[in-house]
Amino acid sequence: MHLLFIADPLESFKIYKDTTFAMMREAQARGHQISACEPKDIMWQRGGPVTAFVRDITLNGDPVHWFSAAQQAPDERGQAIRAFDAVVMRKDPPFDSEFFYATHLLEQAEREGARVFNKPRALRDHPEKLAIMEWPQFIGPTLVTRDAQDIKRFHAEHHDIILKPLDGMGGTGIFRVKADGLNLGSITETLNRDGAQTVMVQKFLPAISAGDKRILVIGGEPVPYCLARIPQGGEVRGNLAAGGKGVAQPLSARDREIAEAIGPVLAQRGLLLMGLDVIGDSLTEINVTSPTCFQEIFDQTGFDVAAMFVQALERAVERAMGKAIDKALTP
Repeated sequence: MHLLFIADPLESFKIYKDTTFAMMREAQARGHQISACEPKDIMWQRGGPVTAFVRDITLNGDPVHWFSAAQQAPDERGQAIRAFDAVVMRKDPPFDSEFFYATHLLEQAEREGARVFNKPRALRDHPEKLAIMEWPQFIGPTLVTRDAQDIKRFHAEHHDIILKPLDGMGGTGIFRVKADGLNLGSITETLNRDGAQTVMVQKFLPAISAGDKRILVIGGEPVPYCLARIPQGGEVRGNLAAGGKGVAQPLSARDREIAEAIGPVLAQRGLLLMGLDVIGDSLTEINVTSPTCFQEIFDQTGFDVAAMFVQALERAVERAMGKAIDKALTP
């Protein structure tokens, strides 16, 4: 297959931990051809297909200059997105306006015959903080509001709370307010911008001390190991980007229960890969834009998450091609 990865600049990859790199490495090892571009390289003009200006790359094993490219800016090769066997959308958050527009361009490419994973509409329909609302049986006490009085009432009920922006990533913008309510008003004003922006508020879960678990689900099936991201140095955040320590461990019975309930449903909607964040027994987020932790799990357990992903991608493309052939043959 010829695969297009839409991602952040290749030169920015930290390949010792980058999940997109792990996907590319496995795809190349299985004989697939790889191209790459950024969302800014996607273009549509009336009368033509959605086009990406790509670099055709080869991974070379060098730990620093890890790829060679047949094209360099500004001489990328223009290619209709529908011409690739599969497109893997791996642009990191935030889910801002430009990400949103990119999903619309990719959805038009789908109308033209492209096969995109994760599906653009599914990316739009499942914002990572708010997607948990569909599964209230698995989440702890949670409030979504822009009203400061709602937040005060929630704090009065639960005493120890976490506040976070809906568009945050890597633990940025997360605050804890304990029973004394110290700085609750100031934190609320910062996050909700005096009522102009919606905030998520959750009851603090003491189980964070054992880690914020990232459970990966591929093709509706949970990876058998999760990565518990354990806060360090008095931090309340377990995110690796915030200094958390990643410890791989087998899924618990509760982890598997959550993954097996959510995974098949979201896979049917076009989410080939998702990352469920679980603290203790409670689901806190559903990550769909560019879930990570492939390499950390592999390094600590030997379970090859990238191989599981590429195999699932191959099966998904085969199914999509089969459906396209059946449709073409149907009178």
